Amino acid sequence: MSGRLVLAGSPIGDVTDASARLGRVLAEADVVAAEDTRRLRRLTAELGIAVGGRVVSYFEGNERERTPELLQALTEGQTVVVVTDAGMPSVSDPGYRLVAAAIEAGVDITAVPGPSAVLTALALSGLPVDRFTFEGFLPRKPGERARRLADLADEPRTMVFFEAPHRLTASLEAMSEAFGAERRTAVCRELTKTYEEVKRGPVGDLVTWSKDGVRGEITVVVAGADPHKILTPDELAAEVATDEEAGTPRKQAIADVAKRFNVPKRTVYDAVLAARKSG
Repeated sequence: MSGRLVLAGSPIGDVTDASARLGRVLAEADVVAAEDTRRLRRLTAELGIAVGGRVVSYFEGNERERTPELLQALTEGQTVVVVTDAGMPSVSDPGYRLVAAAIEAGVDITAVPGPSAVLTALALSGLPVDRFTFEGFLPRKPGERARRLADLADEPRTMVFFEAPHRLTASLEAMSEAFGAERRTAVCRELTKTYEEVKRGPVGDLVTWSKDGVRGEITVVVAGADPHKILTPDELAAEVATDEEAGTPRKQAIADVAKRFNVPKRTVYDAVLAARKSG
């Protein structure tokens, strides 16, 4: 008889957000697989509970190797609870491999819902939330990051990203280049914690703000592209041509069209170049 895998959502900041059920499943589990065992001890101490079962570490560095051990415990009938540092396991945190293995093995899986940085940031952003896409962390390398964002330039849904403080400015600069400096954005940091802050504005303005240094856990929410303002390359080139005919120098016309339609200047330049070659 197989056991049960429990994905336990934990507070993203304020420990009082923890549910009574979270405390109960941690106390009753046969095995608790924790991303950080020290943070688990702090959490259980603040909740006033004791973990009765075995505690093992389960983080990015050992997830692949430890998953078979946890799966064996599940197939032997034990209850295994996965808890990460904050939020829901498997969402940019360890857990996905074990969930996939448990499904394959026919193990029962459930979740203890908890706070979510993604949903909290969306709610606080002031941006449309009827449709959204979670993009996780952007690539560290500038070229890969630029390509990922270029692929998202025409995404109509609100986008949510996680980012490290020391990479925030570089990522916002890349977003400004890919999406246009006027794209509405919210940078949310230290959600539910003492120094919670949400900074909203055009992404170009947030680049300047971020250069003073931003600390803490960061979630970035970016408005989707306006489908009514997305022009084809031919249409962009035609807009530039119209401005040029009115006496605006080409370089300035490209910049003006980019700002007018909230697209990167490079996109407009490439459209003009392609139009010249085809003409």
